[in-house]
Amino acid sequence: MSMLSNLELIRRVPLFSMLTPSQAESVADAVIKRRFKRGELIVEQGKKSNALFIILTGRARVLTTDTRGREVILANLSPGDYIGEMSLIDNEPHSASVRAEVQTDVLMLGRVEFARCLPENTSMAYAVMKGLVQRLRHADRKIESLALMDVYGRVARALIEASEQDAEGQSVIRDKVSRQDLAKMVGASREMVSRVMKDLEERGYIETMDNNSVLIKERLSSLG
Repeated sequence: MSMLSNLELIRRVPLFSMLTPSQAESVADAVIKRRFKRGELIVEQGKKSNALFIILTGRARVLTTDTRGREVILANLSPGDYIGEMSLIDNEPHSASVRAEVQTDVLMLGRVEFARCLPENTSMAYAVMKGLVQRLRHADRKIESLALMDVYGRVARALIEASEQDAEGQSVIRDKVSRQDLAKMVGASREMVSRVMKDLEERGYIETMDNNSVLIKERLSSLG
């Protein structure tokens, strides 16, 4: 883990960027650094952790599991994202689990310190509120796609949301696309997703590059 001080780490987190110097020092004194191994749960569905977790390095995945053990991937998290604010606000158990996909370093801020920060800093309170609204919009899109789109549309939307623009302005998914993970995102079988991906490639909607990244063609948006 980096040898940066807690205060330096705090200053790098967008959620805390508007804190006053004294508030930042107070938070820096309260946070705890923790490292999670690949596959380790950061928070667990149905339980309370009484802390806010801010990702410093690594990647994590938000998922929910039904009584038969089937997983649905709700979101992917990267450095700067945070976890657990809903449970801290309403004092209810976590609605989903978050699992580290690679070695992941986080800062943990306890309930008391989190509750003290919000009324003292309207910018931080607004940032938390904005994050909650973004998650609600994402959930709305997920519900819409599951209710109204066929598998082609759901796969197309998931691919578009996972892509980012490269230096040439093209939409690209840099990491290899796991058919199993994609199936968990769109609520379909792995076999169905594999058939859809093969068909999308044959019809020129996507292109798998030599380095296993996926180039998303602009016309894919007509499906998602």
